[in-house]
Amino acid sequence: MNQRKYFGTDGVRGEVGVAPITPDFIMQLGHATGRVLRSQAKAGKRPSVLIGKDTRISGYMLEAALEAGLSAAGVDTVLTGPLPTPAIAYLTRALRLQAGLVISASHNPFQDNGIKFFNHRGDKLSDAAEFEIEAEIDHGLRCVPSGELGKAKRLNDAPGRYVEFCKRAFPSELSLSGLKMVVDCAHGAAYQVAPAVFHELGAEVVSLGVSPDGLNINKGVGATHSEYIAEMVVKHEADIGVALDGDADRLLMADANGTLYDGDQLVYIIASHRKMRGELGGGVVGTQMTNYGLEMAFARRGVEFARARVGDRYVLEILREKQWLIGGENSGHILCLDRHTTGDAIIAALEVLRALVERGVSLSEAAKDVSLLPQELINVRIDKASPWADKPGVKAVLADWESQLVGRGRILLRPSGTEPVVRVMVEAEDAAMARSGAEAIAAAVAA
Repeated sequence: MNQRKYFGTDGVRGEVGVAPITPDFIMQLGHATGRVLRSQAKAGKRPSVLIGKDTRISGYMLEAALEAGLSAAGVDTVLTGPLPTPAIAYLTRALRLQAGLVISASHNPFQDNGIKFFNHRGDKLSDAAEFEIEAEIDHGLRCVPSGELGKAKRLNDAPGRYVEFCKRAFPSELSLSGLKMVVDCAHGAAYQVAPAVFHELGAEVVSLGVSPDGLNINKGVGATHSEYIAEMVVKHEADIGVALDGDADRLLMADANGTLYDGDQLVYIIASHRKMRGELGGGVVGTQMTNYGLEMAFARRGVEFARARVGDRYVLEILREKQWLIGGENSGHILCLDRHTTGDAIIAALEVLRALVERGVSLSEAAKDVSLLPQELINVRIDKASPWADKPGVKAVLADWESQLVGRGRILLRPSGTEPVVRVMVEAEDAAMARSGAEAIAAAVAA
């Protein structure tokens, strides 16, 4: 299949003001998306698209451009304002709309932005759908007659609808009463809804990162700045901390001592509890970056484990292929397909909290059976044309270290999709061994 020109792992993303994140291109992107939707619509049926965004200042500009492009293609738009990415997936499906678009750059700083896409089922777009939109972009902007232009309206109760959706994912017979939680919303899209969900389920909530100004999203807060939630849980003498990223599809948690738990550990807590209840529904999907310690922990529990390419869309593909329910990335994207069609940090946090409440245990107790292996990651700069993988020295060093790590660790060599580097990652039973292996392999790649 041909290389995509504009779409990356999750939609279109980049620095605002630099192609492709410019007003003119985003209008073209909206128009192309609208043209594709019009071509798929039943005769006489005008498509409608939901548009949400996070709290970046550039969201105002890009929202207007996207709306203009869709209108020019004859597509109606429904605007939600700031709302988590998974909320747009849910509302697109619930409102029977043809697509959902999210203006967000997720965990990136405010200078970046982008567009994420969902189809009418609330799923990320397939590669084929992205190629179709890219092909339409190349045809240029062609405005429909004035009488066919799309209209726009606001969905004023969008936050409340999503809060209720999240609450329904938590068993009605359970409560978070007696639990003190610190909830860090990263000054992002969940600043209104996340504290409300946990509060309405009974928890005492200390809300952080809920004062967005357009410039402070992810700045020193949220899931990508784990030291903040660790510090705040201890400071506020809370039982647990929940940290989201800017568009609330990524989760990190902390216990009362400020100990942090990443996506691998949280997936283990969710999946192992479901297995105890007989509700796992198959195995678990991780990615190439999932810690080998998680794979070994699942093996001890008799849980089948599969790895996908990096990116939650690829985790979803394997889950659908195998008809499993639970998957995720160590970065905190966690999917529970019987709860939602996409990764949702609030839903994932509720799944973890359910396990803790039903078992009557702490985060540390729930995660004690999974020990993550020390990991060493080295980025080796290369010439993009370099046949580094075919070098005899690389093959020899790889073979040596693979034999040393059988059953005790693993090696991953992954060329970056965005930089001229090869990522050399080694996991081993102790940090010194992981470091030695990574350094030896990196030296061979660089030679």
